Amino acid sequence: MLANTALGGAALMLAAMPAMAQDAESDRAGDIQIKLLGTYVAPDGKITDINVNLPGLPATLQTKANDNVTPTLAIEYFVTNNISIETIAGMTQHDVDTLAGLPAGAELVSNAKLIPATVTAKYHFDLGGIKPYVGAGPAYFLWVGDKRGAATVPLGVTRTDLSDEFGVALQAGMDVPLGDKGLGLSFDVKRYFIDTTARWFVGNTLAIETEHKLDPWVISAGLAYRF
Repeated sequence: MLANTALGGAALMLAAMPAMAQDAESDRAGDIQIKLLGTYVAPDGKITDINVNLPGLPATLQTKANDNVTPTLAIEYFVTNNISIETIAGMTQHDVDTLAGLPAGAELVSNAKLIPATVTAKYHFDLGGIKPYVGAGPAYFLWVGDKRGAATVPLGVTRTDLSDEFGVALQAGMDVPLGDKGLGLSFDVKRYFIDTTARWFVGNTLAIETEHKLDPWVISAGLAYRF
């Protein structure tokens, strides 16, 4: 009788072990995930308004910021297994050239360096081998350097300035685990909604001021490690 009871208890424990392991796997609040990504940044750069125009540039003046590829580090904290907070670290560099109103390709801003400080709240779906997610959060575009473009030198421009601005980022992507050791692949797409004001100075005189729509697409892929 005692042997039968012991065997019955052992059988119940063995039957419960897969469920216990599954519960442990699903309860991973407090995990941290680090991602090393290659990132393609595709901003707009369109002029939406001209506020100051001392040189008398054509009203048809239109611009475009060039695309860039840059490394990005993402750090993510899991509040629950499905909800996380993520921030990114990286810098991207762009030129601003003309599309219309002046000869196409005339450089107005050179080597503008941008830190896109971003924090997003994400919700993860568990589809087994693939874990898609969506997210959203605030962004702050911090310009840490820019130079006057070659086309502005004949106008007497001595320096340029791009305004730092707040905006919003929407996000979607997926993580694909590689085995059960925390390593995986990550694919991520963000769309930012943010503008900037560009100013060109001749000495201390504001000569040109334009409003620009940036609204970049930011597409990333790389390795992830969750622990």
